[in-house]
Amino acid sequence: MKLSDYVRLFLLAAIWGASFLFMRIAAPVLGALPTAFFRVSLGAVGLAVILFVLKTRIDFNGKLKATLILGVINSGIPFLMYSMAALLLPAGYSAIFNATTPLMGVLIGSMFFSESLTVKKAAGVLIGLMGITLLTTTGPVMLSSTVVMGALACLVATTCYGAAGFLTKRWVADKGGLDAKLVAFGSQIGATLFLTPFFGISATVNPPASWGGSTVWLALAAVGFICTACAYILYFRLVADIGPVRSLTVTFLIPPFGVLWGVMFLGESLSIAHAYGGGLICLAVWFVLSKSKPRPLETGPKTATS
Repeated sequence: MKLSDYVRLFLLAAIWGASFLFMRIAAPVLGALPTAFFRVSLGAVGLAVILFVLKTRIDFNGKLKATLILGVINSGIPFLMYSMAALLLPAGYSAIFNATTPLMGVLIGSMFFSESLTVKKAAGVLIGLMGITLLTTTGPVMLSSTVVMGALACLVATTCYGAAGFLTKRWVADKGGLDAKLVAFGSQIGATLFLTPFFGISATVNPPASWGGSTVWLALAAVGFICTACAYILYFRLVADIGPVRSLTVTFLIPPFGVLWGVMFLGESLSIAHAYGGGLICLAVWFVLSKSKPRPLETGPKTATS
């Protein structure tokens, strides 16, 4: 990897780590649903502008429906879950839980997509669960039903991310592929269409007590345009330049930035549990992403793998 690749990797981690900060600013004022809706809709607008500037030909090659559905799974539901978590947890917690995405991918792949579950990957999942338990039980936020609900919301989001990777391969990549910018744009359109009716009903029946001031809307603009639209372009460019496996190492870097921004700008507490719990989760991700000899666990009758 070149120096410029490392710079872009750290920049992407800093941007995605900041998304938890911005949601933590907006969600307590507007609520989870409006925050998620404005994030995906502003992200779609931002990507539309980028496509226009780059003069990208908008042709989904018959994969528009697939990208719209992927948007629900990869953006609509996860962003709503993280907005809910922003009401219940410090930004640093959500950033650390986000690192469990590869672990969820391992579990989903072995259960539903005939992916082999090696001993190393299984160990990674177990270590990751230990890290989650340590973080939620010994962190600066006292263990309560609120903390558990926030943690579960984050894990629902990472489960969606894990499933979306396999579905993208099955629905898009294995059928001739599609420009990554169009996949990103279509997914944000799908997420926006999914959340629009819920947002409309919510805004009519139970509108927020306040629609916030300039700080809230600057946070929404940042999470929509920078943390969603620009981050997608940066990520997919990295995938093209250094490959998907190396690009996934951004997962290791997001939690430190998420915790750092929360401490610096929101005055969130920092404890040794962040280091221990986050460290275990990062170790688990390394176990999952690092190469190992395929030694499938004998969990039942053998089946063909793809």
